[in-house]
Amino acid sequence: MGISYAQTANLLFALAALMIAAHLGGQVFARFRQPRVIGEIFGGFLLGPSCLGMLFPGIEAALFPSTDGVTLPVLGAVYQLGLMLLMFCSGLEIRASFDRRERRTAGYAAAFGTVLPFVLGVAAILASRQSGSAFLDAGRFIGSAGSETAFLLVFAIAISVTSIPVISRILTDLDLLDTSLARVVLAAAVVEDILLYVLLAVAVGLVGAVASDGGHGLSALLGLAPGTGSSLLYHSLAPVLFIAASLAFGPRLLARLRRPPLQLPVRAGPTAFLMTFLLLVTAFCLFLGVTPIFGAFVAGLVVGTRLDELSPAREAIKQFSFAFFVPIYFALVGFRLDLLAEFDAGYFLLFFGFACAVKTASVWLGARAAGEPNDKATDIAVAMNARGGPGIVLASVALESGIIAAGFFNQLVLLSVLTSLLAGIYLERIARARYRPVTPAVCEP
Repeated sequence: MGISYAQTANLLFALAALMIAAHLGGQVFARFRQPRVIGEIFGGFLLGPSCLGMLFPGIEAALFPSTDGVTLPVLGAVYQLGLMLLMFCSGLEIRASFDRRERRTAGYAAAFGTVLPFVLGVAAILASRQSGSAFLDAGRFIGSAGSETAFLLVFAIAISVTSIPVISRILTDLDLLDTSLARVVLAAAVVEDILLYVLLAVAVGLVGAVASDGGHGLSALLGLAPGTGSSLLYHSLAPVLFIAASLAFGPRLLARLRRPPLQLPVRAGPTAFLMTFLLLVTAFCLFLGVTPIFGAFVAGLVVGTRLDELSPAREAIKQFSFAFFVPIYFALVGFRLDLLAEFDAGYFLLFFGFACAVKTASVWLGARAAGEPNDKATDIAVAMNARGGPGIVLASVALESGIIAAGFFNQLVLLSVLTSLLAGIYLERIARARYRPVTPAVCEP
């Protein structure tokens, strides 16, 4: 089915507007040494219903029409591709960033910073429901899927998650990437993110957002009816077994593809080969009933093990992704924020305070248990409180899967934005002086 010239023109104008807003917002925030991703979200927010839609509703309706049947569906597809490529690139960076020199502190920080926030997040929701208290009672934010268990997982993940891309970018901008602080934070964040992405895949599987769609997938072939005990067990184990098998056999598969007769297409078009590999892995995840976003992340982990001729292809994919698809994805995240219609400020203050207090205290305890001094433990805790990209990915996937409602999507995105901003400000003004290399003084003769 074709589309008219007018629809094509409208789509191109919408994409151009999102690109301009995302890149201008990113550049402005980067100039003030703040995460570029926050500026990209802010740029999209300016084009959305809470800003442009409120001030000039006619312009917003003309730029993003909901009735032409083309613009919003295509933007939705670009949104999904941007999210998929972001997860793929995140998997690549995890392999590149991992460093074992500070593994004791990183291990304690990851263990305390994941387990304690997760358990306390679950406990807070359950205690609020049993006591009838309004504190953190998020029942009204459960999405269309109606799964309280999946919502509970997403809520606990939101309390626990740490952003590798955002904190890595902040540390790079502050010339702190080659410091003990950076090594500990990034190594701990690697462990946290892998565990939490597995849990997110389990949450999506529990609502049957992928495998039960139209009766497709391996679970349908096995005759597992959605909602049964066997189906819940399958969707809980599938992500775990998938990542274990991928990390065990994926690097060997890539190495085998470099041998005859398959080595010619790999060498002739390495970028196309990696993109095809990414698409096939995500499609296989759909067949398994695992969210394809998790498949993209695992594909990045596997490709990140190859440090050979695939490196230029990886860089090419990253450059194009972060020039086009990823900025538009973050701009669309901002565009979706409707703070006028679906935002509970009072609940957000409680949620924000609880999430920050639990996460920073847990990581601080872990760092102190590993023997770190108070100042460094505090720096690690504040840095790992930044939720950034993973927090926004969590919000996006949970909303698309029907786990959360739009109101909680707003809460999660704002939590990710503000914690990233606070981490950047803290590291810039307080922690930077502790780790900045000192230039030896030159003595006068």
